Amino acid sequence: MRLFSFLWILFTALGNAADAPARTCRILFLHGPDDAPQTLFLFDGAQYQEVELPRMNFSPVYRLHPATSAVALLPNSIDPATKPPLPAGAPTATIAEQVTDCYLLLTHDPSNKVAPVKIQVIDTNATQFPRGHMLWFNLTPHQIIGDVGSAKLAMRPQSRRTIDAPARGQKDYHVHIRFVPPGQSRPEPLCQTNWTHDPRSRTVVFLYQPPSSVTPRIFAFPDFR
Repeated sequence: MRLFSFLWILFTALGNAADAPARTCRILFLHGPDDAPQTLFLFDGAQYQEVELPRMNFSPVYRLHPATSAVALLPNSIDPATKPPLPAGAPTATIAEQVTDCYLLLTHDPSNKVAPVKIQVIDTNATQFPRGHMLWFNLTPHQIIGDVGSAKLAMRPQSRRTIDAPARGQKDYHVHIRFVPPGQSRPEPLCQTNWTHDPRSRTVVFLYQPPSSVTPRIFAFPDFR
């Protein structure tokens, strides 16, 4: 079966949409280069909508078709009523049936000639990622250790972890993060500061290794609805 035929069947097998829960997503194009698109069209099997691809914050909340099973990003909108084939190689990602809220985390993929991105779906259902909690991504080759308020942080390279609320109520808490480079045993300092906890908001934190730096960087994004 040709790729676009498979994708069209996947996108249009929407089932009983009236019985499906509402679905939403937010988008983040982490470290997208300046010459990459600032917007694309998101197709969820029933509709196209132009979406923002922010680099340093989450996009607005976008509603998806309640029974969609996959999404694609395209440079142009197409009338879904005509059931045109999706361009072969278009960036796509499946969304599991139980996922009602998610992040679409984009990374740059200059080899893709349709749209230069890859899509990773991150389940952010309330049961998986409640308000007040933190979701950490270690995108570096280093081990990460530290204290985040009342929580202890220990992460392997290229891993993710959800931690409980670092404080109770809306208040400042202490953050002390260190990293252990490959082949070393002694931790190196990375971050020692105070952050503010908002129990109404979820927080996503990325540890990223710039190509021109030996020290990782930390980017934290609140997700307040």
